[in-house]
Amino acid sequence: MTTSSRIIDPELGESGKNPLKGLLDFGQSPWMDYIRRDLLTSGELKRLIHDDGLRGMTSNPSIFAKAISTSKDYADILESPDAKKLNATQLYEKIAIRDVQDAADIFRPVYDESRHRDGYVSLEVSPTLALEKDKTLDEARRLWKAVNRPNVMIKVPGTKECVPAIRQLLEEGININITLLFAQSAYEQVAEQFIAALEARAAQGKDIAHIASVASFFVSRIDTLADSLIDEKLKTASDPQQKSLLESLKGKVAIANAKVTYRKYQELFTSLRWKALATKGAQTQRLLWASTSTKNKAYRDVIYVEELIGADTVDTIPPATFDAFRDHGKLRASLTENVDQAVKTMADLEKAGLSMKEITGRLLVDGIKLFSDAFVELLEATGKSAGVRA
Repeated sequence: MTTSSRIIDPELGESGKNPLKGLLDFGQSPWMDYIRRDLLTSGELKRLIHDDGLRGMTSNPSIFAKAISTSKDYADILESPDAKKLNATQLYEKIAIRDVQDAADIFRPVYDESRHRDGYVSLEVSPTLALEKDKTLDEARRLWKAVNRPNVMIKVPGTKECVPAIRQLLEEGININITLLFAQSAYEQVAEQFIAALEARAAQGKDIAHIASVASFFVSRIDTLADSLIDEKLKTASDPQQKSLLESLKGKVAIANAKVTYRKYQELFTSLRWKALATKGAQTQRLLWASTSTKNKAYRDVIYVEELIGADTVDTIPPATFDAFRDHGKLRASLTENVDQAVKTMADLEKAGLSMKEITGRLLVDGIKLFSDAFVELLEATGKSAGVRA
């Protein structure tokens, strides 16, 4: 584990310090789940880094689609004479690569100061390739080379088809953000690939100190689905004890799932196997909490930030939640609180007749479709803006 694991006064949030910066004192790095041209050109990104302690940035097709379709930020590319010579995919990549390069350059001081721990910007391979290992490998390599920045991460889905690609890319020295993780078992699998890739590089005498990876573990989407399934069961439940059990699980499953997964992270990265790599400069593959906006208005708007604060983690936060946490976020070392209760919650879920394996499996399938649909929409928006074929 890194030296950032120190725990501080749990009342820090009451001290008047910016809660976003306060996350750093707990060893957690706030990243932003957002990218847009004017954020980079206006000086706003630099301000967020300075004032809020922002340490990195993630992007996805939905974010780029919104940026392209709702602004004139990309008119210089979309309306250029060369635009007519390109298709929508080529135009999108031109836009995305430039934004990621410029963002990475702005984050470069963070990358250097943190000794390669933070300061990363993520760029995703096409989600339409989520079930195709070889095409994912080719696209990840191509994008890595095109961006040509040491502080970029290529986002690759953690599907069973792409797990071997993740291992190969890491072994080649490419930084990988593994996305669409919902289940602890899926996390364990990609963590194993990360460790194995570093062992392979070390055995070849290659540097492993600069290899960075995060495992993007989705949070709020789990509660959205679990709560809906609980509500369905409550409609037909007649036993008072069963009703009480079901009610007790609402809004609890996602955080419990994350806590037990973080406990597995702690086990993996304090093992003798890992320590052998750490002596050669390796840095842990941190868990990154993704999908951290609150979907249910009955829950606190910053619940998925406040309840998952812990050392050696990343929280990638969408802008509205980022602003909300700055305004009224409370800080404490929540990720290691009541882990036994989290284990009980997961057991109670099964007891209530709900399968976590089925929930996470369904979310993965849905996630692949949502991301793929967003990518198609992105290409349509890009093509429409430039007047070219998608």
